[in-house]
Amino acid sequence: QVQLVESGGGLVQAGGSLRLTCAASVRTLSSYDMGWFRQAPGKERWFVAAISWSGRSTNYADSVKGRFTISRDNAKNTVYLQMNSLNPEDTAVYYCAAAPFGTFGSTPRQYDYWGQGTQVTVSS
Repeated sequence: QVQLVESGGGLVQAGGSLRLTCAASVRTLSSYDMGWFRQAPGKERWFVAAISWSGRSTNYADSVKGRFTISRDNAKNTVYLQMNSLNPEDTAVYYCAAAPFGTFGSTPRQYDYWGQGTQVTVSS
């Protein structure tokens, strides 16, 4: 069982930055590929970024490429999402998710464990 807790969300002006943190309660985080997804009101949950169990491979949605950076510290059981140059279209609840290593997926159904989400609001 994996428990995930996101933090770091908040209200920021357009052009600003936030860093989200996902703390995992798990024996060995390196057994899991990790992802970030987001969901705006009335919309589906969309892929944002993924990182392989080792951290060597990353993948990003086109809409965030060059602005967001996913990283992980397996020793601390923590995954991060650095978000720069935020715009109002980035407003959503952001979710951290875990999938068995080797999955490295970009769809929600590929992930087995989810956090409760953290709200990010970008004002214009």
